Amino acid sequence: MDDDQARSQIIEAGVRLLERGGLQAVSARSLAAEVGTSTMVVYSRFGGMNGVPDAVAGAVFACFSDALARVPQSDDPVADFFFTGAMYRDFALACPQRYALMFGTSTPPFVAAHRADLTIASSAISRAEWSASFDALSQLVRRMMEVGRICDGDELAIAGRIWSVIHGEVMLELAGFFGDDNNGPSHILAPLTVDLLVGLGDQRVRTTASLAIALSRLDHLTH
Repeated sequence: MDDDQARSQIIEAGVRLLERGGLQAVSARSLAAEVGTSTMVVYSRFGGMNGVPDAVAGAVFACFSDALARVPQSDDPVADFFFTGAMYRDFALACPQRYALMFGTSTPPFVAAHRADLTIASSAISRAEWSASFDALSQLVRRMMEVGRICDGDELAIAGRIWSVIHGEVMLELAGFFGDDNNGPSHILAPLTVDLLVGLGDQRVRTTASLAIALSRLDHLTH
């Protein structure tokens, strides 16, 4: 096995261990056991153990961004936004430890150090390779503005408001406040997001029509 293969396998093992037991489960010994190698191999591929969590975080951000990037662009940016929001929620619920690493309140310092004040910065994350997911949201906001679906305004601030709605619902759903019957999206997230977009200038009838389009696309995706 060459160095690149070994490194990739160790990172993949780190992500699995993270999801099973949180970042504290990612150790040189657990990684070696997961991959079937020695701790020395782990150390040598990352210049010591300190390089492993950063590589795992990078893989997590990339996976999240890839999940959002799979949303095809249509001529209805509001429908695209609803579709993207569903992908965001699905990722968070399917991978709660990864989501917590990126956006949780107990995020480790090596991740938290790269968070930015999106009210004054150009992104929510200062590392370009970790910022693709927020950039995707900003682009959707820009597209909705460009076609007149929402009023022109501070693109980053509006993206922050929308993110706050989605993140808040996701965190409450992860905590079990909306039950286990998939009521969060239908009873909370979808109507709340409709209200937000209407407040930002869209017509309710157009917003609900775009939501219906997104739901139809999601239905086709899962069947």
